[in-house]
Amino acid sequence: MISTARVPADKPVRIAFSLNDASDDTPPEDSIPLEFPELDQQLQPLPPCHDSAESMEVFKQHCQIAEEYHEVKKEIALLEQRKKELIAKLDQAEKEKVDAAELVREFEALTEENRTLRLAQSQCVEQLEKLRIQYQKRQGSS
Repeated sequence: MISTARVPADKPVRIAFSLNDASDDTPPEDSIPLEFPELDQQLQPLPPCHDSAESMEVFKQHCQIAEEYHEVKKEIALLEQRKKELIAKLDQAEKEKVDAAELVREFEALTEENRTLRLAQSQCVEQLEKLRIQYQKRQGSS
C-alpha cells in the first residue's frame, strides 16, 4: 500500500522501500533508508513516480548507487586512517633508526676511547715498573 502526504520542501523526507518482491501486507524487513545525508542535495534520489515501473526501477538503482557511494566513502575514510597509522609507524621507525645510528656512533667512540685509555694505562704500568726498577737500583747502590 502506498500512502502520500504533502511535506514542505524545506523539510527532510525519509522514505523506505524493500527491494524484495514481497506483498504490501508484509513489513519491510530489508527496507533501504532513502535519506543520504552524505550526498549533496543535487545528488539525492528524487522520489519516484509510483505509477511508473521504470521510475521506480531508476529510483531503486539510484538508492543502491547512493548506498555503494556511502560504503566507498566509509572504506576511503578507513584507508585514510590506516594510512595515518602507517605514516606514524614509519616516522617512529625512522626515529628509532636515527636513534640506533646515534647509539652505534656513540658506542664506536666509547670503544675507541676505551682502547686509547687501556693503551695509556699499559704504558703507565710499564713506566711505573721501570721507575720501580730504577728506584730499587738506586737503593741497592747506595
